[in-house]
Amino acid sequence: MGNIKVYFSDFFEIDEDIIEEYGAINISLINDLPLFIDPFLLFNSENPDFQKIHKEMIDYLLFLQDQAEKASKFTSGMKKAWFSFSEVKQTWLGFSLSGNDGCGMGNDFANSLYEGLNSIFKNFGKEKITKGHHMEKLCLISPRVGRDKISDFTTNFAKQYLLEYTQNFAKMYLRPEQCKEFSVGRVCFNWETTSWKAQKYYLPCYADDYVLLTPKTMLTRDDTFINRIDMIRNLQEIAPAISDDALRFELETYFREVLHKKKKELSQTEKNDTATRLIKQHPELIDYYMKYKEDNEAEATSISKEKVEEVEMLFNDQISQLVSLLNEKTEFYHRIPDAHDEAKLRVGYLKHVIEEQDGYKLFYAKGKPIKREADLQVIYRLVWYGSALDVNREVNNGRGPVDYKISYGKKNSTLVEFKLASNSKLKQNLAKQVEVYKAASETERAIKVIMFFSEKEYEKICAILNELELVSCEDIILIDARDDNKESASNVKL
Repeated sequence: MGNIKVYFSDFFEIDEDIIEEYGAINISLINDLPLFIDPFLLFNSENPDFQKIHKEMIDYLLFLQDQAEKASKFTSGMKKAWFSFSEVKQTWLGFSLSGNDGCGMGNDFANSLYEGLNSIFKNFGKEKITKGHHMEKLCLISPRVGRDKISDFTTNFAKQYLLEYTQNFAKMYLRPEQCKEFSVGRVCFNWETTSWKAQKYYLPCYADDYVLLTPKTMLTRDDTFINRIDMIRNLQEIAPAISDDALRFELETYFREVLHKKKKELSQTEKNDTATRLIKQHPELIDYYMKYKEDNEAEATSISKEKVEEVEMLFNDQISQLVSLLNEKTEFYHRIPDAHDEAKLRVGYLKHVIEEQDGYKLFYAKGKPIKREADLQVIYRLVWYGSALDVNREVNNGRGPVDYKISYGKKNSTLVEFKLASNSKLKQNLAKQVEVYKAASETERAIKVIMFFSEKEYEKICAILNELELVSCEDIILIDARDDNKESASNVKL
């Protein structure tokens, strides 16, 4: 990719094949990749180191359960010392759409964990239905605890392994000037003093912080193998395996009378709420669901492998190709003083490469177009890196999030939003959102980029623009990523 740096291999000038052979994911040091450590993969692994991580996590939860039972109240000191965990941002994995600073675990996780250990989670470690113990039970109980927090919690216990794993890689393959000794806090738990202790490690250094590599075999994307949505959707599959006749009858009645009979009346949210109430009344359903997942454990490894390969293909291989195309075929990475003009010109370069240089192919994974808007936004964040512009995601500008604020100095800025034509709220967004953001961000300029993958989606955009009288708006740019109407790039004259 020339001098355009995006990935660990670029910044540390190492062949990506070496990282591949080591078994690690070639992370981006520009933006988190949407991958998570799945505790079930640790539980299900034949790797004794992974099993050790899972056991240590379960032992710690049992310790917390014991402390929760002894405590008369949940004090701030207890929460900070034992129940609170920070995101291990140095893995560069997770759900951040800008850089590697995610939202973290926060008080919600600590409170949910404490409450769970004192209530519905009370039989943790004493399960008779499942063959193992799974901390993912917490996300089945509380909607406030999702994949990111479960993964963050698990990563804290995998941290010592990841530090040693990365230190070993650094000593083997990196130059001394690329590394530094870091004192890392909360590496392992001292059972005698019941406190977390720090240790020193020799690690890759980037932007005055250490970087951690993660083995692919402990990663997944989307959701963890055991998750709340999956449990609710699979209650019907779980029912036959329940040994309690009364509970099985009640569950079957629930499906027959609540879901089947009122199929047209209930929304998915209402169905989920009804299922949630049933689970709270019969928490043993959670253990039956866990057993159901254990019985299908081979699926976890195959699914996670496929998903990690898809992320690698989309966010590593194909983005590398897109960056190379932009660098070789356009002036995308050259400086232009005005932020609005440069942002618009760069979108034009993207449009040219995607529509006329076969770049559209890089927005497909296994023949299917990108359907996650968050993926599209991460892709754009990665390719925009290397410019003279300051490119920041506006997480909270007073009125809600916009995708990016592109600036060249305080008074030279513009807003850029990337949307998929398939977005169900596209019309609403076009009609109101940008104007609100412009007022909140104190800039009068904004660019909307809409990518479409079919003739039907194109017709939808045209209809919306006609209705809103925005057809002539020069700051709304459509990018055609269809795969059925392109002339081969070899036949296109530049």
